Amino acid sequence: MRGFGAFLGKELREIVRTWRIWVLPGIVLFFALTGPPLAKVTPELMKSFVASQPGVVFQLPEPTYIDAYAAWIKNLSQMMVFAVIIIFGGLVTSETKSGTAVLVLTKPLSRPAFVLAKFSGALILLIGSIAAGVLATWAVTKVTFGVAPIRLLVETTGTWLAFGVLLLGVMTLVSAWQSSQAGAAGLGIGVWFVLTLLTLWEPAVHYSPAGLAGAANAVLARTGADLMWPLVTGAVMVGVCVAAAVGVFSRREL
Repeated sequence: MRGFGAFLGKELREIVRTWRIWVLPGIVLFFALTGPPLAKVTPELMKSFVASQPGVVFQLPEPTYIDAYAAWIKNLSQMMVFAVIIIFGGLVTSETKSGTAVLVLTKPLSRPAFVLAKFSGALILLIGSIAAGVLATWAVTKVTFGVAPIRLLVETTGTWLAFGVLLLGVMTLVSAWQSSQAGAAGLGIGVWFVLTLLTLWEPAVHYSPAGLAGAANAVLARTGADLMWPLVTGAVMVGVCVAAAVGVFSRREL
């Protein structure tokens, strides 16, 4: 693990000083700031549209903070999933393709430390972005609806974040394996699609990482879903993916 701390520090400084500090946090904050107002006005927009159709009766309940939280989770579960896959598809491949990996590995930096520092930096960026999004969603929801229970929002978002970290682990592996960001992103989308399909099989939902794919909605709906095994197996899968990424990258020709 030679050079892990120094290289992680370099990664974090690069995140702050380059475009990476704007892209993922920017996407998250856009969803956080626009979700609650849209949840508030959508029923009125629907009523206005239906009113222009003669003979059509359409009723919607008054929107609440739950609608704002649901919009937030929907955006995380759809658009943010693709953002994570595409952005982190270049986690390792961008360094190898540009030749930067060769340069830094000539210094006292081991290949395992390189991969683990890349994963850790991306993990910090992901957690920080989502944390900022939670605060923004809570504040805008509070202003829009007058009430915004923070605990429910944190629990719901934390459940999605577990799935986001799972995807990050997968992207670390495929990025260490593939030679292009597009190829890594394609494999990442394939893994996400398989996990989504597995949610149709009840044993997979209860006992495998696939249960994390839709777990945030279950937490928001307060269905009392048991997430112990999905969280445990998800954590194991992340560990396996990162360890495999270290193994693959250690044998890869640069």
